[in-house]
Amino acid sequence: MRIAVVQLAYGDEESSAARVDRVAGLVAEQSGHDLVVLPELWGATGFGYQRWPEEAQPIDGPWVAAMMDAARAASVTLHAGSFVERLPGPGPDGHDLANTSVVLAADGSVLATYRKVHRFGFGAGEPRLMEAGEDVVVVDLPAGDGARVRTGLSTCYDLRFPEIYRRQVDAGAELFVVPAAWPAARVGHWSLLGRARAIENQAVMVQCNTAGTHAGHEMGGRSQVVSATGEVLAEAPGPGDERGSDPARAGERVLSVEVDLAATTNYREAFPVLADRRL
Repeated sequence: MRIAVVQLAYGDEESSAARVDRVAGLVAEQSGHDLVVLPELWGATGFGYQRWPEEAQPIDGPWVAAMMDAARAASVTLHAGSFVERLPGPGPDGHDLANTSVVLAADGSVLATYRKVHRFGFGAGEPRLMEAGEDVVVVDLPAGDGARVRTGLSTCYDLRFPEIYRRQVDAGAELFVVPAAWPAARVGHWSLLGRARAIENQAVMVQCNTAGTHAGHEMGGRSQVVSATGEVLAEAPGPGDERGSDPARAGERVLSVEVDLAATTNYREAFPVLADRRL
């Protein structure tokens, strides 16, 4: 399975509309991959809370439509990261926004949506403005040559909660996809937790983070793809790793990775840790 992880770099000087156009072009360049992955809240920005209400759109709005066009242009399955969804009405917490991921087929149709279960912010940001998702989502995605792979969806802060990944493994997941807007201040946790989730669940972990700085927060980068054995197959730059001619784009990178899904199956059979669970 050939996967493209698109680590975007951006700052506050780039409008969300301009970024959507730029990202659609980047996705269109990834033809030949089976799966393309974008980060969390890359349109409205992950820490730009004040802009979320004005940036919010329904699931049938222009942001999703642009990503549908991009998936069709590249003929790829596209995990479009996440956006600020305007819900049809307030949820149990009284909010009408959600942090929603969308996975699109190569023909542009919607394969799956996932609303972030664990809201980050300790009373600010997501908990104050957004409804929490309630569903654990696992979806079958094309994996090349007619094969399919059971794939668990989660977002950023979810990575700190191992029980969601156990639930996904129990539903057959062999691949996890995690878009994020994870800051530089804790990027070591991002890398370590991703490897831990891969090792403890004997599953491939695909993590797509942002780079750059927005709303005063330096982002962590270090997107990575980790095998079921914990081997880091590819890793993108983090803060200070590179300084290009355009500081706003420093750290932007596309990781193109070949993942051997049969190796995951073989490893689970040869080292059957999951079968020994008792709790």
